[in-house]
Amino acid sequence: LRGQHVDNRDWLADPARPTIIVGTVDMIGSRLLFEGYGVSRRMRPYHAGLLGADALIVIDEAHLVPPFERLLDAITADATAYGPRDGDDRAVVPPLKVLPLSATGRERQAGVFRLQGRDHGQAAENELVSRRLNARKAVTVATPDGGKLEDALAAAAWRLGDEGRRPVRCLIYCDRRETAEKTKQRIEAYAAGGKRKGVAPAAIETELYTGARRFFEREAAADRVAALGFIAGKRGERVEPDKTAFLVATSAAEVGVDLDADHMVCDLVEWERMVQRLGRVNRRGMEAAGAHVVIVDASDTEKDAARKARLEAARALLDRLVGEYQANGCPASLRDLHDAAGADAIAAASTPEPPRPGLTRALVDAWSMTSLDTHTGRPEIAPWLRGWIDEEPRTAVLWREHLPGWTGDSGEPFRGPTDASSGEAADFFDAAPPHMSEKLETETHAVAHWLFARAERCIARAKTRTRQTPAEDRSLGTGEIVAFVLSASHEVKGHYRLSDFDGDSKSQQRVRRVLAGATLVLDARFAGLSGDGLLDANADKPPPTADDPEKWCWEQRSDDGPANPLVEFRVRMAERDDDSDGDNDDDAAKTDWHKRFVHALTRDREGNAVRQLIVEKWRGASTREEERSVARPQCLKKHQDWTGAEAERLACALGLTGDAKAALVLAARLHDEGKCARRWQRAFGAARDARRYGLPLPLAKTSGPVDVKLLDGYRHEFGSLPHVEADPTFKALPADWRQLVLHLVAAHHGQARPVIETRSCDDAPPSALAARARDVALRFATLQKRWGPWGLAWWEALLRAADMEASRRNDAQPQLAQRAEEA
Repeated sequence: LRGQHVDNRDWLADPARPTIIVGTVDMIGSRLLFEGYGVSRRMRPYHAGLLGADALIVIDEAHLVPPFERLLDAITADATAYGPRDGDDRAVVPPLKVLPLSATGRERQAGVFRLQGRDHGQAAENELVSRRLNARKAVTVATPDGGKLEDALAAAAWRLGDEGRRPVRCLIYCDRRETAEKTKQRIEAYAAGGKRKGVAPAAIETELYTGARRFFEREAAADRVAALGFIAGKRGERVEPDKTAFLVATSAAEVGVDLDADHMVCDLVEWERMVQRLGRVNRRGMEAAGAHVVIVDASDTEKDAARKARLEAARALLDRLVGEYQANGCPASLRDLHDAAGADAIAAASTPEPPRPGLTRALVDAWSMTSLDTHTGRPEIAPWLRGWIDEEPRTAVLWREHLPGWTGDSGEPFRGPTDASSGEAADFFDAAPPHMSEKLETETHAVAHWLFARAERCIARAKTRTRQTPAEDRSLGTGEIVAFVLSASHEVKGHYRLSDFDGDSKSQQRVRRVLAGATLVLDARFAGLSGDGLLDANADKPPPTADDPEKWCWEQRSDDGPANPLVEFRVRMAERDDDSDGDNDDDAAKTDWHKRFVHALTRDREGNAVRQLIVEKWRGASTREEERSVARPQCLKKHQDWTGAEAERLACALGLTGDAKAALVLAARLHDEGKCARRWQRAFGAARDARRYGLPLPLAKTSGPVDVKLLDGYRHEFGSLPHVEADPTFKALPADWRQLVLHLVAAHHGQARPVIETRSCDDAPPSALAARARDVALRFATLQKRWGPWGLAWWEALLRAADMEASRRNDAQPQLAQRAEEA
């Protein structure tokens, strides 16, 4: 995955379609536990339901995350502990299954699938398998000879590359990013050294591959790695280099990238990592002469006693590999060494499993109550995914062209906001949330050090600005807001002006504490990103930003439709006079972009917005009720008929029959009945659209905008419940299935887990509404007990998928054809 990849969320569209979902442990694990990183609370049950049922989770490189493997073992070990308690119900909800993969020596107690005797040795039955198992990798262990590690690594790599005279691929692994950067500089210095001796500089290629980059730059680096020939083709073909190529990498390239080099140099690390690294050279056994591997042992400089002992144990295994197995680091030799050394020796040389907390049903129930913003029994999930580990906290950094806030003077040229409220900022980032593709994630201490160094340059420039500075000079002023800090769930923790970073070491420590585990959103003018995507305090050019689709040119391709933007929102600045309310015009109704949020940057003396930021969403991209209902206008009956038809298709595809199928289809056909309420129809401007497009009232979709004040928190799902209970088909269902129908209707926008808003529902007195809301909460608890946390979420996901597919179908219709059809 090269660290992280972008979740296009296509996998949510059709629960019945076989789908391969690729994600990191944090991406998959957090969603499985109802705490999806970067996912709103309303959407978390949807993700959890599709990952926790009817799924096979394959944990590649399972040795890296034993706590996650143990977590999944606990979930799947007992069918009744976390799944439906009744056997008939278990036959309805397809189970979760787990398959860990690892080739580093750590053993499971039973049920292991591995190569057998006839696959081994030179006389193996399969020539391809034999070639890879016995691929020659001549291992040499060296020491830095008192010098610096980066010098030893660079010198060894330079010798393997014949001082740049042979077109070979040489991979250099470094445990620390600082070492990798310095090693690359040393190799480039070797290449340039010939010039000082009167000899032409060696023609070489170098590339640095680390994880601390944005997707934008990481994709470019991946293309560069492939162009240099370090990634094998589908049948083992590689690009043949015309000059010596050096790829310097950190642990980001140990797993998840199909690297294949002619030779390798690396520092000594724990045994499971050494095995991974050895697998990245002469990977397919294509080189008859074999590869050369130089391992530099700098364990004497390790200060941590426990790690030093592990490195010494790993060195002992390497010495046995050199002495007993002809110094051949091929997979067959590693397998034989593992069997001969024994599990204790392998464990002593490997990174120990971190301690981890146990999983209980009470914990999962607490995490699954996603409609509660806070819950005292809902801890952070990280220890269940990776264990209790002592590691440096990390911070995600991203840049934006536009930040929320305001400036009081509308007469001056706008440079940037100087003040902001947490409420408006929260609304802005809810409409334009951080996207995976724009994040650069690295250690918090590195971010803090870079942040203050970069701010020093910006402050120095800001102090040179005067009233005579031209308006087109967009450099930052010391009083402007330059950064917002968001929590892991994208809640606004605060903001900083440029002047806030002009402080002493104590202020730096305070900022560092705030940044730990957070997301830092910076004004693009703050810059500080090098051309190859690394943090660089001296880089003054603003980087491309995701809120401008013309600069962020990535797209998601679809087999059955046009390309969609990778980031499904955009932000633009507009003056009051040049921005009409286009979403209500006929031409604008045909566009793929619709207003999501308007934020005033400056106001006149009467309080009217003069300059504003407009956040627009791509068609069909929505996580909130207000957004889902602002689309191409459509009458309620047609929307519910389409949703019911899609639910029936899903039910048939998943093998649901009888009452199970009837309950899902009925919930789909009645899920939006609460939109009949006069308050909802008025707030969404239904009468206006009905007249304009000749549609019968009530409507389920309107062109917007929504009068949020008039809606006043009304939840149409809550208002739908009395309509469902009065339906004759509903009354004919068995009592237990009626309860499921009511819950699916109440929960189809992420509410009712266990609470739901009763405000502004006008169909009953307050006491009756309170009793209805109490029934909603009790129903959730009863059904969770019956179906299990993931089983109930799976049912919800089916209805939500049907509802969203009906909405996508409506959005995809040509506007004129829709008018004729509706008329």
